[in-house]
Amino acid sequence: MKKEVIMIKNGEIALKGLNRKSFEDVLAKNIKWRLKDLGKFQITRAQSTMYIEPMEDEIDFEEAIERLKKIFGIAAFTCALVVEKEMSIIGQEAIAYMKDILPNARTFKVAAKRSDKKFPLTSPQLQQELGAALFQAYPHLKVDVHHPEVTVTVEIRDFGAYIHAEQILGAGGMPVGSSGKALVMISGGIDSPVAAYMMAKRGLQLHAIHFVSPPYTSDRALQKVETLCEKVSEYTGRIQFYCVPFTDIQVAIRDHCPEEFFTIIMRRLMIEIAVRIAQKQELGALITGESLGQVASQTIGAIVATDDVCSIPIFRPLIGMDKNEIVEIARKIDTFETSILPYEDCCTVFTPKHPKTKPILQQVRDAQAAFDFEPLIQQAVEHTIQKTIRSIS
Repeated sequence: MKKEVIMIKNGEIALKGLNRKSFEDVLAKNIKWRLKDLGKFQITRAQSTMYIEPMEDEIDFEEAIERLKKIFGIAAFTCALVVEKEMSIIGQEAIAYMKDILPNARTFKVAAKRSDKKFPLTSPQLQQELGAALFQAYPHLKVDVHHPEVTVTVEIRDFGAYIHAEQILGAGGMPVGSSGKALVMISGGIDSPVAAYMMAKRGLQLHAIHFVSPPYTSDRALQKVETLCEKVSEYTGRIQFYCVPFTDIQVAIRDHCPEEFFTIIMRRLMIEIAVRIAQKQELGALITGESLGQVASQTIGAIVATDDVCSIPIFRPLIGMDKNEIVEIARKIDTFETSILPYEDCCTVFTPKHPKTKPILQQVRDAQAAFDFEPLIQQAVEHTIQKTIRSIS
């Protein structure tokens, strides 16, 4: 019967009451998708625990563990050895299974959980017997029931005895796809990939939109953004990517609008295009990487001016964070080094020397009304939907 499995702790999902099963179903689907190229796994659920069992001998178990660390909805997990529910077998197998952990530890304790009440030993008796067996095999150890370096746990469940020690932290949050779909406006900077990561952690399935302005922006700048999406997709799963041609619109802004409003009008037109694409693709919200006061287009007045053209919710998970906090997350998810590559995006094209930091909404509306952008907006949306959509994973 001996086999090794991975036991999943669901975290927030446990609080979902009668809806819990639907969230677990989404999580199980995500796990299967992320592990499918490693081989065949069986995922089962019992007694508030999800079990992942490799069904082939040659599966890369270590790679599976690394991927599980990045799946939202998993609070923690542990590798466990499953053996027959006989005390002699439990002791013998626990000694062998802990051979890479206990020799390097100084203190330990044993924890026991007995879900199967037919097992002849009580939990305290099980702890004593297994502790004695481990101490005999590793006599250098000392028992510390309060702050042990290693806690060896044995769980007597319906289908066997589960032996495990080290708990591995997961990504937390909610399973991607359990909260709907949203469109993240992703640039080549530090902030927007972090915003994408944070909203996926709340269960949103992500689509991403990027604006390009050739010849003012380069193919390397686009490749930089695609690389960022690939890195974020390690946490979010597959991302639908939209690339919007924006040159004609930016030239029109330059030629027909007051310079001090260039950036705000550009943001408004980006929002208008993003909203139309989101609605066509049945996406419920936009996501941006704005942080209040970080740049001229992220003041309260500028945010009011951009929200004026938006008919769906805009999520701004970074709005109250400072740059150091954002950079810390960017380093954690491995997007920082890519974000700082010196390939500029379209947000830096035709940047005004003195942008309005406290714009008055009606003045912005009047400045934008100096030119009819509607045909250019429609053209950009149609081109994007018909020719640029692809999946990144």
